[in-house]
Amino acid sequence: MAAIRAYQADLHIHTVLSACAEVEMIPPLIVAEALSQGLYLIAITDHNATANAAAVMEAARGTGLTVLPGMEFQTQEEVDLLCIFGSLAPALIWQPEVSAHLLPLQNDPELFGPQFVVDAEGDFVREELSFYQGPAQIPLEEAARTVRALGGLAIPAHITRPAKGLLGVLGLWPSALHVDAAEVSPNLSPLEARQRFSSLADIPLITNSDAHWLDTIGQIRTIFFLAAPTITELRRALNGVEGRYFRIS
Repeated sequence: MAAIRAYQADLHIHTVLSACAEVEMIPPLIVAEALSQGLYLIAITDHNATANAAAVMEAARGTGLTVLPGMEFQTQEEVDLLCIFGSLAPALIWQPEVSAHLLPLQNDPELFGPQFVVDAEGDFVREELSFYQGPAQIPLEEAARTVRALGGLAIPAHITRPAKGLLGVLGLWPSALHVDAAEVSPNLSPLEARQRFSSLADIPLITNSDAHWLDTIGQIRTIFFLAAPTITELRRALNGVEGRYFRIS
Protein backbone atom coordinates (compact mmCIF):
# COMPACT_ATOMS: atom_id res chain seq x y z
CA MET A 1 0.00 0.00 0.00
CA ALA A 2 1.31 3.44 -0.94
CA ALA A 3 2.27 5.65 1.98
CA ILE A 4 -0.08 8.49 2.82
CA ARG A 5 1.56 11.91 2.91
CA ALA A 6 0.50 15.55 3.23
CA TYR A 7 -0.19 17.56 0.08
CA GLN A 8 -0.46 21.31 0.50
CA ALA A 9 -3.18 22.27 -1.97
CA ASP A 10 -4.80 25.35 -3.47
CA LEU A 11 -7.67 24.26 -5.70
CA HIS A 12 -8.91 27.68 -6.87
CA ILE A 13 -6.44 29.60 -9.05
CA HIS A 14 -7.12 31.85 -12.04
CA THR A 15 -4.99 32.68 -15.08
CA VAL A 16 -5.02 35.52 -17.60
CA LEU A 17 -7.97 33.76 -19.24
CA SER A 18 -10.08 35.18 -16.42
CA ALA A 19 -10.78 38.81 -17.28
CA CYS A 20 -10.48 39.83 -13.62
CA ALA A 21 -7.04 38.24 -13.17
CA GLU A 22 -3.79 40.19 -13.36
CA VAL A 23 -1.55 39.92 -16.45
CA GLU A 24 1.09 38.23 -14.28
CA MET A 25 -1.08 35.11 -13.97
CA ILE A 26 0.71 33.12 -16.67
CA PRO A 27 1.76 29.45 -16.45
CA PRO A 28 5.48 29.70 -15.58
CA LEU A 29 4.91 32.36 -12.93
CA ILE A 30 1.95 30.51 -11.41
CA VAL A 31 4.03 27.33 -11.17
CA ALA A 32 7.04 29.14 -9.72
CA GLU A 33 4.93 30.88 -7.08
CA ALA A 34 3.08 27.69 -6.15
CA LEU A 35 6.39 25.90 -5.64
CA SER A 36 7.82 28.78 -3.61
CA GLN A 37 4.78 28.54 -1.35
CA GLY A 38 5.36 24.83 -0.74
CA LEU A 39 2.30 23.70 -2.69
CA TYR A 40 2.20 20.22 -4.20
CA LEU A 41 -1.27 20.38 -5.76
CA ILE A 42 -3.20 23.17 -7.49
CA ALA A 43 -6.24 23.45 -9.73
CA ILE A 44 -6.67 25.98 -12.54
CA THR A 45 -10.21 27.34 -12.36
CA ASP A 46 -10.83 30.18 -14.80
CA HIS A 47 -14.29 31.66 -15.17
CA ASN A 48 -16.36 29.39 -17.43
CA ALA A 49 -13.20 28.38 -19.34
CA THR A 50 -10.54 25.67 -19.38
CA ALA A 51 -8.27 26.71 -22.28
CA ASN A 52 -5.22 27.63 -20.14
CA ALA A 53 -5.23 24.52 -17.96
CA ALA A 54 -3.11 22.46 -20.37
CA ALA A 55 -0.46 25.19 -20.52
CA VAL A 56 -0.12 25.32 -16.73
CA MET A 57 0.05 21.52 -16.61
CA GLU A 58 2.85 21.60 -19.18
CA ALA A 59 4.69 24.36 -17.30
CA ALA A 60 4.61 22.20 -14.16
CA ARG A 61 5.91 19.06 -15.85
CA GLY A 62 8.88 17.63 -13.94
CA THR A 63 8.63 20.14 -11.08
CA GLY A 64 6.85 17.98 -8.48
CA LEU A 65 3.75 20.19 -8.67
CA THR A 66 0.52 18.48 -9.77
CA VAL A 67 -1.88 20.69 -11.72
CA LEU A 68 -5.51 19.65 -12.10
CA PRO A 69 -7.63 21.17 -14.89
CA GLY A 70 -10.83 22.82 -13.80
CA MET A 71 -13.21 25.72 -14.09
CA GLU A 72 -15.05 28.18 -11.88
CA PHE A 73 -18.44 27.73 -13.49
CA GLN A 74 -21.18 30.30 -12.95
CA THR A 75 -24.57 28.63 -12.92
CA GLN A 76 -27.91 29.88 -14.15
CA GLU A 77 -28.65 31.03 -10.59
CA GLU A 78 -25.39 33.09 -10.61
CA VAL A 79 -23.72 30.73 -8.14
CA ASP A 80 -20.05 29.84 -8.64
CA LEU A 81 -19.20 26.13 -8.75
CA LEU A 82 -15.64 24.79 -8.84
CA CYS A 83 -15.42 21.95 -11.36
CA ILE A 84 -12.15 20.04 -10.91
CA PHE A 85 -11.10 17.15 -13.12
CA GLY A 86 -8.40 14.52 -12.96
CA SER A 87 -7.28 14.97 -16.58
CA LEU A 88 -7.90 17.14 -19.60
CA ALA A 89 -10.28 14.70 -21.30
CA PRO A 90 -13.34 15.31 -19.08
CA ALA A 91 -12.57 19.04 -18.91
CA LEU A 92 -12.65 19.15 -22.70
CA ILE A 93 -16.02 17.38 -22.66
CA TRP A 94 -17.44 19.85 -20.12
CA GLN A 95 -16.20 22.99 -21.93
CA PRO A 96 -18.42 22.70 -25.06
CA GLU A 97 -21.45 22.13 -22.84
CA VAL A 98 -20.66 25.32 -20.96
CA SER A 99 -19.87 27.29 -24.12
CA ALA A 100 -23.19 26.29 -25.67
CA HIS A 101 -25.02 27.85 -22.71
CA LEU A 102 -23.12 31.11 -22.31
CA LEU A 103 -24.94 34.40 -22.71
CA PRO A 104 -24.81 35.51 -26.39
CA LEU A 105 -22.51 38.44 -25.62
CA GLN A 106 -18.91 39.39 -26.29
CA ASN A 107 -16.43 40.33 -23.61
CA ASP A 108 -15.66 44.03 -23.31
CA PRO A 109 -11.93 44.13 -22.41
CA GLU A 110 -12.14 47.82 -21.54
CA LEU A 111 -14.86 47.13 -18.98
CA PHE A 112 -14.00 43.65 -17.66
CA GLY A 113 -10.41 43.09 -18.78
CA PRO A 114 -9.03 40.93 -21.61
CA GLN A 115 -9.20 37.13 -21.70
CA PHE A 116 -5.93 35.66 -22.98
CA VAL A 117 -5.10 32.09 -23.94
CA VAL A 118 -1.36 31.54 -23.53
CA ASP A 119 1.16 28.72 -23.95
CA ALA A 120 3.31 27.03 -21.30
CA GLU A 121 5.86 29.85 -21.53
CA GLY A 122 3.16 32.46 -21.06
CA ASP A 123 3.31 33.70 -24.64
CA PHE A 124 0.14 34.98 -26.31
CA VAL A 125 -1.89 32.47 -28.33
CA ARG A 126 -5.20 34.26 -28.79
CA GLU A 127 -7.74 36.48 -27.10
CA GLU A 128 -11.06 34.92 -26.16
CA LEU A 129 -14.04 37.14 -26.94
CA SER A 130 -16.82 35.01 -25.43
CA PHE A 131 -18.45 36.54 -22.38
CA TYR A 132 -17.08 34.34 -19.61
CA GLN A 133 -17.96 36.74 -16.77
CA GLY A 134 -21.69 35.99 -16.73
CA PRO A 135 -23.83 32.97 -15.89
CA ALA A 136 -24.20 30.06 -18.24
CA GLN A 137 -27.75 28.82 -18.57
CA ILE A 138 -27.27 25.52 -16.77
CA PRO A 139 -28.90 25.08 -13.34
CA LEU A 140 -26.68 24.41 -10.33
CA GLU A 141 -27.95 20.92 -9.60
CA GLU A 142 -27.62 19.86 -13.24
CA ALA A 143 -24.09 21.25 -13.47
CA ALA A 144 -22.96 19.45 -10.32
CA ARG A 145 -24.53 16.22 -11.51
CA THR A 146 -22.82 16.45 -14.92
CA VAL A 147 -19.39 17.27 -13.49
CA ARG A 148 -19.56 14.36 -11.07
CA ALA A 149 -20.73 12.02 -13.87
CA LEU A 150 -17.57 13.03 -15.73
CA GLY A 151 -15.53 11.93 -12.73
CA GLY A 152 -14.85 15.45 -11.51
CA LEU A 153 -15.31 17.16 -8.17
CA ALA A 154 -18.17 19.66 -7.81
CA ILE A 155 -17.47 22.21 -5.08
CA PRO A 156 -19.56 25.36 -4.60
CA ALA A 157 -17.15 28.28 -4.24
CA HIS A 158 -17.01 30.89 -1.43
CA ILE A 159 -20.48 29.78 -0.34
CA THR A 160 -21.26 32.60 2.11
CA ARG A 161 -20.22 35.46 -0.19
CA PRO A 162 -23.21 37.69 -1.04
CA ALA A 163 -22.28 37.70 -4.73
CA LYS A 164 -21.96 34.32 -6.43
CA GLY A 165 -21.84 32.32 -3.18
CA LEU A 166 -24.43 29.57 -2.91
CA LEU A 167 -25.75 30.53 0.52
CA GLY A 168 -25.27 34.22 -0.15
CA VAL A 169 -27.32 34.09 -3.34
CA LEU A 170 -29.91 31.39 -2.60
CA GLY A 171 -30.08 31.76 1.19
CA LEU A 172 -30.32 27.99 1.59
CA TRP A 173 -28.74 24.73 0.53
CA PRO A 174 -30.91 23.00 -2.12
CA SER A 175 -32.06 19.64 -0.79
CA ALA A 176 -31.43 17.90 -4.12
CA LEU A 177 -27.90 19.28 -4.55
CA HIS A 178 -25.15 16.66 -4.28
CA VAL A 179 -21.56 17.90 -4.27
CA ASP A 180 -18.17 16.69 -3.05
CA ALA A 181 -17.38 19.60 -0.72
CA ALA A 182 -17.96 23.32 -0.24
CA GLU A 183 -15.46 26.16 -0.12
CA VAL A 184 -15.68 28.49 2.88
CA SER A 185 -13.95 31.73 3.75
CA PRO A 186 -10.82 31.43 5.92
CA ASN A 187 -12.53 33.92 8.23
CA LEU A 188 -15.22 31.35 8.95
CA SER A 189 -14.10 28.10 10.55
CA PRO A 190 -15.90 24.87 9.60
CA LEU A 191 -17.38 24.74 13.12
CA GLU A 192 -18.71 28.30 12.85
CA ALA A 193 -20.04 27.63 9.36
CA ARG A 194 -21.96 24.57 10.55
CA GLN A 195 -23.29 26.48 13.56
CA ARG A 196 -24.61 29.19 11.26
CA PHE A 197 -25.91 26.84 8.58
CA SER A 198 -27.23 23.50 9.76
CA SER A 199 -27.44 22.31 6.13
CA LEU A 200 -23.63 22.09 6.10
CA ALA A 201 -23.55 19.45 8.84
CA ASP A 202 -22.50 16.61 6.55
CA ILE A 203 -20.64 18.51 3.84
CA PRO A 204 -16.81 18.59 3.79
CA LEU A 205 -15.59 22.19 4.03
CA ILE A 206 -12.32 23.34 2.46
CA THR A 207 -10.55 26.65 1.81
CA ASN A 208 -8.61 27.98 -1.19
CA SER A 209 -7.02 31.26 -2.24
CA ASP A 210 -9.21 32.13 -5.28
CA ALA A 211 -5.98 33.70 -6.52
CA HIS A 212 -6.26 36.37 -9.21
CA TRP A 213 -2.69 37.63 -8.68
CA LEU A 214 0.57 35.87 -7.87
CA ASP A 215 1.16 36.86 -4.26
CA THR A 216 -2.15 35.36 -3.14
CA ILE A 217 -1.41 31.86 -4.46
CA GLY A 218 -1.25 29.46 -1.53
CA GLN A 219 -2.01 32.13 1.05
CA ILE A 220 -5.16 30.15 1.80
CA ARG A 221 -4.96 26.39 1.39
CA THR A 222 -6.15 22.97 2.46
CA ILE A 223 -3.86 20.10 3.43
CA PHE A 224 -4.87 16.73 2.00
CA PHE A 225 -3.43 13.46 3.28
CA LEU A 226 -3.26 11.22 0.23
CA ALA A 227 -1.41 8.31 -1.32
CA ALA A 228 -1.12 10.31 -4.58
CA PRO A 229 -2.32 13.72 -5.87
CA THR A 230 -5.27 12.42 -7.89
CA ILE A 231 -8.99 13.07 -8.12
CA THR A 232 -9.71 9.61 -6.73
CA GLU A 233 -7.51 10.28 -3.72
CA LEU A 234 -9.02 13.74 -3.17
CA ARG A 235 -12.48 12.20 -3.16
CA ARG A 236 -11.37 9.61 -0.61
CA ALA A 237 -9.92 12.34 1.60
CA LEU A 238 -13.06 14.46 1.39
CA ASN A 239 -15.08 11.40 2.41
CA GLY A 240 -12.57 10.45 5.11
CA VAL A 241 -12.16 6.88 3.91
CA GLU A 242 -9.25 4.42 3.62
CA GLY A 243 -7.07 6.52 5.89
CA ARG A 244 -7.28 9.59 3.69
CA TYR A 245 -8.37 12.88 5.22
CA PHE A 246 -7.86 16.64 5.06
CA ARG A 247 -7.57 19.65 7.29
CA ILE A 248 -7.68 23.38 6.75
CA SER A 249 -4.28 25.00 7.14
